[in-house]
Amino acid sequence: MSEIIAEVQANPTEIVTITPRAAEEIRKIKVENKIPESHALRLGVKGGGCSGMSYVLAFDENPKERDTVYQLEGLMVYVDPKSQFYLSGTTLDFSDGLSGRGFVFNNPNAARTCGCGHSFGV
Repeated sequence: MSEIIAEVQANPTEIVTITPRAAEEIRKIKVENKIPESHALRLGVKGGGCSGMSYVLAFDENPKERDTVYQLEGLMVYVDPKSQFYLSGTTLDFSDGLSGRGFVFNNPNAARTCGCGHSFGV
């Protein structure tokens, strides 16, 4: 398995981060859905959504050849090269407030976002 562990000393604007609250929720989801501990979180983007691009959260057993592999808040995270371009500097958070419960992407690259917060444009 060819892994690239992202170094914290890299340019901070290129690093994807996860808040402790989001990491806690990801761990809960893994347990509730009986996802093996060995599976990592895959963060990505795909075309679509009201603003042009949509965020993708999934679990994956192994990284792909060109993935960047992060160790964040005790979680292994995979990001493919195309998604890395759009997610550089992004922080994944989790909100359980009045406006709803769910993951929140704080993405400095997003020129516009939709009302639901699940899609963005550049």
